[in-house]
Amino acid sequence: MTGNMEHSKAFYRREKETKYGTLIIEGPVTGERIASLNMHEGLKAFRRPREQQRAIAEIADLPEGRVIISVHDETIIGYVTFLYPDPMERWSQANMDDLLELGAIEVSSDYRHQHVAEDMLSVAYMDDAMENYIVFTTEYYWHWDLKSTGLSVWEYRKIMEKVMASVGLEWFATDDPEISAHPANCLMARIGSRVAMESIQAFDRIRFQNRFMY
Repeated sequence: MTGNMEHSKAFYRREKETKYGTLIIEGPVTGERIASLNMHEGLKAFRRPREQQRAIAEIADLPEGRVIISVHDETIIGYVTFLYPDPMERWSQANMDDLLELGAIEVSSDYRHQHVAEDMLSVAYMDDAMENYIVFTTEYYWHWDLKSTGLSVWEYRKIMEKVMASVGLEWFATDDPEISAHPANCLMARIGSRVAMESIQAFDRIRFQNRFMY
């Protein structure tokens, strides 16, 4: 990244009443805050809970990193991460300061059906600074928890689309090979209201790299 953007982060906190008790949804949090809490054993979609706790703490302390967490009784039961795209992926090729990836969103299965994911995204977008960014997410069916939910690929995708749409992310076409590998995979993005036209055009160029597909 060119490093020209100043990454301001305003902190927000919201309480949510659920059948399990009061959840605290807050962020962007620091790595220190994440490390001070327990990590729910159900947060294991990407790696072991303790390892994932360390990983999101590292993201939280990146200059551009944003982590929103949901906490119940001093235990993290859900999180959302925003950070620059992986340098090994095409999305980083434009070297854009104003392109963030919604890298992971996870809620422990014990706390599902409470709209916790939507509420964490809502807290993330309470910060007006998010209007300076294009935020995108790449959804791959092989990352989805189809087994424990009992949902089909298409049912799960419908839920993911609804969650992302709650803060304005929309479906975008792309010729990315991994996304094109299965029809359920998709690219979703939200273009902030203050994003420059040059950045939107750069995003379009990295979405399509095989000219014959225009």
